[in-house]
Amino acid sequence: MRTFVALLYSITLGEGRRVVMSDLKAMAEGLGLKNVRTLVATGNLVFESEKISIAGLEKRLESAFEQTFGRHVDIIVRAAGDWRKLASGNPFPTESVEAGDQVAVRVMRKPVAEDAISGLQAYAAADEKVLLVGGDIWVVFSRERPSSRLLAAANHKRMGIGTSRNWNTVRKLAEMIGA
Repeated sequence: MRTFVALLYSITLGEGRRVVMSDLKAMAEGLGLKNVRTLVATGNLVFESEKISIAGLEKRLESAFEQTFGRHVDIIVRAAGDWRKLASGNPFPTESVEAGDQVAVRVMRKPVAEDAISGLQAYAAADEKVLLVGGDIWVVFSRERPSSRLLAAANHKRMGIGTSRNWNTVRKLAEMIGA
């Protein structure tokens, strides 16, 4: 058995409906996934599975989500070793200690090309930072602005399928898999 992390993108189902983490856990267990655990109510799963491709797990989870909750949601899966590498590769360690909720990574299904990051830098405010590490986009958001143009600029259409998690969540998921 191998351990995996799965991240759901934007699990809002519409007015009056939400995804309860116990239902998400039951859905994953229904696929035969083992030792399924969730972290906070934003769609983070840790589980174990027999050897299977990442793409295969993503397809199975996305299909089950659509059948269970009536809506398609992109799901990004990483093997535990890859998650540990992502967490240990945080290019903003000082900022993460000071304000873990202001540091985020957009975890990508397919690595972002090096040249795409320069386009994002144009959207960064003077007190924001953006870097590409291993194909994922790391950002330090401004404390001074309630919303950042970077978040909108790093969308699916421009960067490809991905989902963002703040440093606090990245770190807690790493702890869950024993990093």
